[in-house]
Amino acid sequence: MLTLSDITVRLGGRVIIDGASATIPDGHRVGLIGRNGAGKSTLLKVITGELDPDGGDVELGRNRRIGLIAQEAPSGDGTPLETVLAADIERAGLLAAAESEKDPAKIGDIHNRLADIDAYAAPSRAARILAGLGFTEAEQHQPIESFSGGWRMRVALAALLFTEPEILLLDEPSNHLDLEATLWLESFLKSYPKTLIVVSHERDLLNNVANHILHLAGGKLTLYPGGYDDFERLRGERLAQLEALRTKQEQQRKHLQGYVDRWRYKAHTARQAQSRLKALARMQPVASIAEGETIAFEFPNPSELKPPLVTYDGIAVGYRPDEPVLEDVGLRLDPDDRIAMLGRNGNGKTTLARLLAHRLEPMAGDRHEANKLKVGYFAQHQVEELRSGDTPLQHMTRLMPDAKPAAVRGQLGRFGFSGDKALTEVSKLSGGERARLALALITREAPHVLILDEPTNHLDVDAREALVQAINDFTGAVILVSHDRHLVELTADRLWLIADGTAREFTGSLDDYRRQVLSGSSEAKDAAEPSGKVNRKEARRAAAKARERTSALRKQVKEAEALIEKLSRERSDIDHALFHPDQYEGDKAGQPATQLMKKRADIERRLEKAEADWLDAQHKLEAAESDAA
Repeated sequence: MLTLSDITVRLGGRVIIDGASATIPDGHRVGLIGRNGAGKSTLLKVITGELDPDGGDVELGRNRRIGLIAQEAPSGDGTPLETVLAADIERAGLLAAAESEKDPAKIGDIHNRLADIDAYAAPSRAARILAGLGFTEAEQHQPIESFSGGWRMRVALAALLFTEPEILLLDEPSNHLDLEATLWLESFLKSYPKTLIVVSHERDLLNNVANHILHLAGGKLTLYPGGYDDFERLRGERLAQLEALRTKQEQQRKHLQGYVDRWRYKAHTARQAQSRLKALARMQPVASIAEGETIAFEFPNPSELKPPLVTYDGIAVGYRPDEPVLEDVGLRLDPDDRIAMLGRNGNGKTTLARLLAHRLEPMAGDRHEANKLKVGYFAQHQVEELRSGDTPLQHMTRLMPDAKPAAVRGQLGRFGFSGDKALTEVSKLSGGERARLALALITREAPHVLILDEPTNHLDVDAREALVQAINDFTGAVILVSHDRHLVELTADRLWLIADGTAREFTGSLDDYRRQVLSGSSEAKDAAEPSGKVNRKEARRAAAKARERTSALRKQVKEAEALIEKLSRERSDIDHALFHPDQYEGDKAGQPATQLMKKRADIERRLEKAEADWLDAQHKLEAAESDAA
C-alpha cells in the first residue's frame, strides 16, 4: 500500500503541494491528473525519493521496488534488446555469476533462482515489449546510437515495463509514441498486475487503463473511483453540492447578520444577538469553486476556394534522389476535409505532411493545387525553436511586419495571449502555452489547410478539448497526425493509411484499425484502397464524383447549423432582456416587453423552419454518402 500523508512541497518559494494526502492500495491502476503546473511530476519525484518534501511522509511498505522512467535516453554500443534485458539487475547478476562460479552447489542454486524468476523466457518477453512499442526484429539488434532520441526513449520505457516494479510510475508515457504503440501500451497496462500510477492527459488511456483517478488541484489530492469519465461525473456532482452548500451558508450568514444588526443594541434581545454573533464566528466558510482559467482558442477561417484544394496522382517523394519514402501516392483534399493519418512512425506520415506543406517537392507524378492556396504546418520542433527571451507579441510582430498592432494583438488574442500574457517571455510560459503560441504563429495568414503533427503533446485535458472545438469550428481543411485517439475520433471523418511505401484511403473505422493493430493482423491493407494503380485511379474518380454530389448538401447542413446557432443566440438575448430588464445592457434594453415577445415568436418560427431544413439536408447527405459507399 502506498500512503501519502500531509505532503507539502515548496519550489522557488511557491507552495506546489499543500498538505496533500492519499492512500493507494496494492494493485490499483491510478491515473494522476491535474492541470499543467499543478505538481504531478513533482509528486512522482516525492514518491520515488528523488525529492524530499518540506512536510509529510511517504510510506511504501517493505521491499517495494519503484519504477520511474529515466530522464535521459539510453545510449552506448548495446542494442535495444540488450538494454532491456540488462534492466533486470538480478537476472544479469545471476547470469554473470553462473559464468564465473566454480562450485557446483552454488551453480545449482544460481540456476534454481534463474528458474524461479523465469529468466530463460526473458529474451522473448523483452522482444515482445519492444515489438509492441514499434521495434522490428531487425531493429531490436541494431546499436542504440543509430536511433533518434524519441526511439531511445521508447527503449527506456520498454526497459521499465520489462522490470515489472511493484509500483510503476509513468509520466506522460505516450508523448514519444505513435498511435499504434499507444494502443499496444494501453493494452499492456490494462493487465498490469501490480500498482500503477500514470500521469496522462489522454482520456481514452485513462478510461481504459485506470480504475481510480487521483486528482491534484489547489495543492490537494482527491481519489475518485473509475476512469476519467467517471471522475468528470463525480467531480461535477461534488462541485455542485459544494456550490449549493456555499449558497445555503451565505443565506444563513446574511440571516444571522441581519438579526444581529437589528437587535444587538436592544436590551431584551442583546443576549440572543450575542449568541448569533458566536454562531457566525464558529461558522467555517465553504470555499467558493475556483476552477482556474478557462482555456479556449480559435483558428482564423480562410477565404473560400473551389474544390479540390490538392490532387496527387502517382506522386513519389523522399529525401534522397532515387530513394523515395513514398511512391504512387494518389490522394485528393477538399476544403472541408478532416483527415487523420494512420501508420507507424517511420512509415512516412511526416514525409507526406511535409509534401503537403511544401517543405518537400515531389520526385515524380502529378500535383495540382488551387490558386492562392495557403497551408499552415504545426510540428513539435516549432515549439522547441521559439526564442525563450522573446514575448508572444515580439514573435508575432516579427512574422507580421506590415500588420497593424491591433491585428497582431487580435491574432494573439485568438489563442489566449491577451493583455500582459502577450508580454510574458516564452521561457516563463508553460509547455501548453508554447504550443498555443506556435499554433497562433502558423495560422496568422488564415491558411486553407491546417496540418497538425502531434499537436497535443504539451496540452492538458482542458486544452485538448479546446483544440477539438477549434478544429471543428474551423472552415478549412485539417490533416491530423496524433496518437490521441479521443482527438482523432472527435474531429476526423476520413482516414489515410501510410504503410508499405505508399498512402491510401482507409475505409474502416478507427476501432477497426485498433483491432487490427492489437491483433497484429495484415487486414489493415485489406481495409485500405486497392493497391493496384488502375484500381486506385478508378476509386479516386468515384470518390471525387461522390464528393461533388455531396458538397452542396454539406454546405446546406453547415448553413442550417450556423442559422440555428444564430437564432438560438438571439432568442437567448431576448429571454435575458425579458427576465432581467435592469441588468441587460444589449441592443434590446429598454424595448417594450410586447415588442420583445413578438420578436421572440418570429425567431421561434424561423428556428423551427431552420431545424426542419437542417434535418432534411442531414438525411439527404447521409443517404448520398451511403450510396457513395
